[in-house]
Amino acid sequence: MLENINNFLWLIATVFIIFSGIYFSFSLKGVQFKFRKMYKSLFKGNKSSGIKPYQTLMMVLAARIGVGSIAGVALAIHLGGIGSIFWMWVIAFISASNSFVETVLGIIYKEKDEGNIYKGGPSYYIKKGLNNKFLGGVYAIIVIFSYVGGILSIQSNTITKSINEITTVSPIIVGIIISVITSFIIFGGIRRIASVASKIIPFITISYISIALYICIVNIDIIPVIFKSIVEDAFHFKPFISGFLSCLIIGVQRGIFSNEAGLGTGAIASSTVETKDSISQGYLQMIGVYITTLLICTSTAVIILTSPYKSLVLNDVNGIEITQFAFSYHLGDIGNYLVFISIILFSFTTIFAGYYDGESSLKYFFKNIKKRYLLYLKIATIIILFLGCMISSKTLWNFVDILVALEAIINIYAIFSLRDNVKSKIR
Repeated sequence: MLENINNFLWLIATVFIIFSGIYFSFSLKGVQFKFRKMYKSLFKGNKSSGIKPYQTLMMVLAARIGVGSIAGVALAIHLGGIGSIFWMWVIAFISASNSFVETVLGIIYKEKDEGNIYKGGPSYYIKKGLNNKFLGGVYAIIVIFSYVGGILSIQSNTITKSINEITTVSPIIVGIIISVITSFIIFGGIRRIASVASKIIPFITISYISIALYICIVNIDIIPVIFKSIVEDAFHFKPFISGFLSCLIIGVQRGIFSNEAGLGTGAIASSTVETKDSISQGYLQMIGVYITTLLICTSTAVIILTSPYKSLVLNDVNGIEITQFAFSYHLGDIGNYLVFISIILFSFTTIFAGYYDGESSLKYFFKNIKKRYLLYLKIATIIILFLGCMISSKTLWNFVDILVALEAIINIYAIFSLRDNVKSKIR
């Protein structure tokens, strides 16, 4: 039943995301291809005493470059075939314009919280821009359940599976360790989360891409064949439903899960920035879409597709098993440890950023939130992370995918309804 609901909602979400992405691509004159302006946006406003634009990019990347970019890509290949990678690339370019629009709207409608830090995102521009407080509340609730309740669980579940590929450790022990580390960061507030993300993300991103480049060089003779196969498989029309359509939807689904363009959640972290230059912030956040999908996700795909991954027999697939196998195949025992370190760093930064998305969404319901409510959310986050180590991977993915599809549908409706507000800013 969960799979049927998931498939139905993602069919709608896919249509919404593609339609709005194409619309904004034309109406904003190819905004996602203005790479020079994206580059310049990296250096604007970074002398601010508050949360800087660069830090918000790292926070959004922290949420994006997580399990979705490593285990999620493997799962896409496993479920939708290698052609799903092509559709991940396509949706990155199409949906980057959605990311631009939602970021601009997040800056326009952001407001300050009780700690004098900006908060924003879809809930806020739905409430203030569309004058629909109820729908804004629905979106906020979905984010709390999908991020704190689901995506964070997937991170801890993946960490557990990754550890057990190296050595046998009780999920309870893993859950306790994850909970303790997470407590230290999230109890430090948004500034500590931003600081940690800005230090870890550049290091792990460059390291991960470097590993993929090394594997590309070693297997350079088959790389052209792999990329040719990806494109050919993407247009395999027979059978249409289980072949082409399944490949397309899974590619879009996993692509959006990894880069978050169109979901609106990227606008939550980017709204914390001190600057009110919404256009520069919009350009900045599109960089995150490209780094996540075109660099990190493609790196994972290359690592997997240059290995004999089809020989694996898997049950209750998380996706990390496939990636870990590929790393071991290419790099031997050290490969297990490298992918484990990557998962640890990527997953923890996603946990921190995902928690903040939940906190910001909870604050939507209160003008001045009481500290005990935030304490309850932090405790719930720690408990959920602990339980995520022991829950079925398949159940987790289906649960999260359903909620993510709902986020996409609501957010696309909102940004399309508010499109004139963005057009007036970019002129």
